Amino acid sequence: MDEWIIGQMRETTNPIIRFDFMEYTKRRNLNRGYMKLETWQRGLDLFALAFRLSETVADFKLKSQLRDAAQSVSANIAEGYGRRSLPEYLQFLYIAKGSLAETLTRAIGLQTVKLVSSDDFESFDQLHYEVENKLLGLIESLENKRQTNDWRDTLPTARPSSSNPPIQKSIHPPVR
Repeated sequence: MDEWIIGQMRETTNPIIRFDFMEYTKRRNLNRGYMKLETWQRGLDLFALAFRLSETVADFKLKSQLRDAAQSVSANIAEGYGRRSLPEYLQFLYIAKGSLAETLTRAIGLQTVKLVSSDDFESFDQLHYEVENKLLGLIESLENKRQTNDWRDTLPTARPSSSNPPIQKSIHPPVR
């Protein structure tokens, strides 16, 4: 996975990793590799859909709870990825899985009290199911790596210094 970010894109048969990802930012480094994960990308799509579904919900608390739970999915995937240790990464993925369950429960509640239409809920449920299965696949893949000790907790060796961007001097005076 990390090889792509440092400029050595490889073919993969792993359905969890996409190389044709939407560019969320022009800046890339090893810590931003989670952006290539379909699970994270589709988690953001789920958040966007939850945000749109809840626009007509007048109750601020209900609206906020659905949005927060949905956003927590991709946020925990990203945070776990940034930790670099496999046990911590898995812990955050399991938290994301819990957030997915909370998101679905809140959407079901809104649909039950007719604050979300059946058609809108069906679209949400389809995307939720996709994200859930991708997340379960990612967790399974990483659990397998844990069993085979096929995980590197350290960053790869540094690139040649000529490919690193220059460090810019701050234009702000130092804080005293």
